Amino acid sequence: MNILVCLDDTDNLESRGTGELASLLAADLDRKGWGRSRFVTRHQLLVHPDIPYTSHNSAMCFAAMVEESHLGSFIDHAACFLERESAPGSDPGLCVATLEGLSHPERLVGFGRSAKKQVLDKKAAYTLAQELGVHLSEHGGSGQGVVGALAGAGLRLGGSDGRLKGRLQFSEADGSVPVRDLLAHPLVEEVRTSDGTLPAADDLVLLDDKVKTVLLDGKSVLLLAPDEGEAALWRTLSRRELKNY
Repeated sequence: MNILVCLDDTDNLESRGTGELASLLAADLDRKGWGRSRFVTRHQLLVHPDIPYTSHNSAMCFAAMVEESHLGSFIDHAACFLERESAPGSDPGLCVATLEGLSHPERLVGFGRSAKKQVLDKKAAYTLAQELGVHLSEHGGSGQGVVGALAGAGLRLGGSDGRLKGRLQFSEADGSVPVRDLLAHPLVEEVRTSDGTLPAADDLVLLDDKVKTVLLDGKSVLLLAPDEGEAALWRTLSRRELKNY
């Protein structure tokens, strides 16, 4: 079964971030033999005075393939994990959406997109989750994190929102690599520009100090822009440029 697992509001200003907990939970799923997880993505939600959040109001989500017989065990484990590992004062929420047989997936995607523009409440989140057959649960505090958890799952399902957690590491000392080497990285599924231009395999790319991929069309994509210097034809996007994703 293909599932999406999303966490929100598990941290405080002194604790590990929600992204770290999502990575640990994904590793647990793999280690216990319940299935295979994919990369974790960060999804930015609306920042508004009426929405409580720790720092940036973002949800963290990963996709996984699990055996149907293990789904219940994983959800139980995830619930206990959040209750044990979430920071004091947080309001953690958990969403697990099974994609096979998901009724009206466009409504889940729509909820995620709405959460980037307007203030949503727990009642709306629980109502939609029940109608769609999606697991949604709160595990401490006010439980307000269920809103972001459901929204993050919707944004991941939409396939073109968010950045992958962490940065990519390359060993090249001079800071520029050919496109073929970028594509060899396990977390890079495509290399292109924002307008869809595909560079040649031999083209050199100047690496920013923080190389990150974004989620586009369901893939982990490393975006490039033309390099104005002489060292390479292309460069990776800066942190400021990536804020648009």
